[in-house]
Amino acid sequence: MSTQSVFKVCPKFQKTFGILGKKWNGLIIEVLLNEGPQRFKEIAQKVEKCSDRVLVERLKELEKEGLVERVMTSNSSRAVYQLTDRGAALKTIMQEIHIWSEKWYSEEDCK
Repeated sequence: MSTQSVFKVCPKFQKTFGILGKKWNGLIIEVLLNEGPQRFKEIAQKVEKCSDRVLVERLKELEKEGLVERVMTSNSSRAVYQLTDRGAALKTIMQEIHIWSEKWYSEEDCK
């Protein structure tokens, strides 16, 4: 009988990575972290190459996960998207990803 433990990835980690690893989600979160509340069109302009249909899907998914909320502005009938406290808590993680990417990727790697 072996006493060696078998490594298993934590289900909470898997869920988190499933959310953050999904195409466009990290970029949407990054826009909201850096720019604050944004209208749909503003997010769409900053998350280039993401179709409106996919952006709607991703925003709904992020809302469902409690990371983003859609809020009607008081001075107009327009909605803005903003991070919840849960979403804003990703700031440190996103900063660490910036540090890592600056260290390991060049501008040429991104073309």
